[in-house]
Amino acid sequence: MQRPRIVITGVGLTAPNGNSLAEFRKSLMTGVSGVSEFETRHIGKVPAGVCSFDALRYQNKRDIRNGTRAGSIAIYCANEALADAGIAIDDSNRRSTGIYVGITEHGNVETENEVHELGRFNNDVKFWNHYHNPRTVANNPAGEVTINTGITGPHYCIGAACAAGTAGIVQGAQQLALGEVDIAIAGGVSESIGTFGIFASFLSQGALAKHDDPTKASRPFDLNRNGIVVAEGGCLFILERLEDAKRRSAKIIAEIAGYAMNSDATHFVLPNHERQAECMAKAIEKAGMPPTDIDIVSTHGTGTASGDIQESLAIKTVFGGLSDEDAPLVNNTKGFIGHAMGAAGALELAGNLPSFEDGLVHPCMNLDNPDPECEIRGIVASEPAAAPNGVKTICDNSFGMLGINSALIVKKYE
Repeated sequence: MQRPRIVITGVGLTAPNGNSLAEFRKSLMTGVSGVSEFETRHIGKVPAGVCSFDALRYQNKRDIRNGTRAGSIAIYCANEALADAGIAIDDSNRRSTGIYVGITEHGNVETENEVHELGRFNNDVKFWNHYHNPRTVANNPAGEVTINTGITGPHYCIGAACAAGTAGIVQGAQQLALGEVDIAIAGGVSESIGTFGIFASFLSQGALAKHDDPTKASRPFDLNRNGIVVAEGGCLFILERLEDAKRRSAKIIAEIAGYAMNSDATHFVLPNHERQAECMAKAIEKAGMPPTDIDIVSTHGTGTASGDIQESLAIKTVFGGLSDEDAPLVNNTKGFIGHAMGAAGALELAGNLPSFEDGLVHPCMNLDNPDPECEIRGIVASEPAAAPNGVKTICDNSFGMLGINSALIVKKYE
């Protein structure tokens, strides 16, 4: 059975350096960092990617107070994406719209805050917030979107560590292909900077980035990288079947061409380049393309010592046999904004989508002294690069803890 073609018709995002695709793309092209100094409980000042979107654009103060930061991010992104797609939620579509939000973790922020506050009241649980349960259930960010928008179709979150942003897109595309929904709001969100635990854990692993200048702390593939910069953010896309999008004369931004997900099955945190390469190769194969068709590889590259090396090896495995003329250009987004965890893959895809129109590839940031062990042919550093034959296809990599890998192939709609 031939599956329907799935297209992207709207984008809504908030990143540490932009609250719309236009702002985000401009920052990526002009070297604007979204990383700043951030005070976190029990640790002190750390570099972090902090968003500054207007939550009151789509929520009132009471809803913000009762809900979560991840929920506010998701609500902002969902409403921005719907507006970008020219879709109003009403009785004609509220039942046939689904929400699929990738998350790295959820509930840590809310639980840590409640425990902290409880300590101020001699641990008397009568002061425990009665919204804690709905705040901490795993479907919270997606569920908050339904309450805000009146969408009555299915909603849930996909827990896929740092591969979650692309996993959300995969889930949305699959549900459209199966005919379960007619509109999918899909992508990922993260409120990670709100939990000191994630900073503390990376610090204890020796994987939390530090630098006198916070804008220079996140430096994937650079010889002087020293860890991860934690960031918050979100990006949700409107996905539709091509025939439905054409029927309503929608603006078509891109087409989902293929995807793959697999598991390393080897370690809690250390990645496996062989499985990563298999994931990329499978996604390209499912898209019905040879590797020579890929114009941009958007790397996961977190700035950790071993992670960047492993991904470099994976990219060489898939594309190393190509001629210089056929090899893709390679970039990275985390140097600009840090690691937005569950939102990372979705944000990184969004930042590359304008390349279909202008043929330019945004660079890596802070790649001043490339690590010889991370040598990747075609990597774009410092300044944007023009793709020799334009950009028609993007491979978006996302890899996460416990060895979950995803690769998403998106192509220019023609």
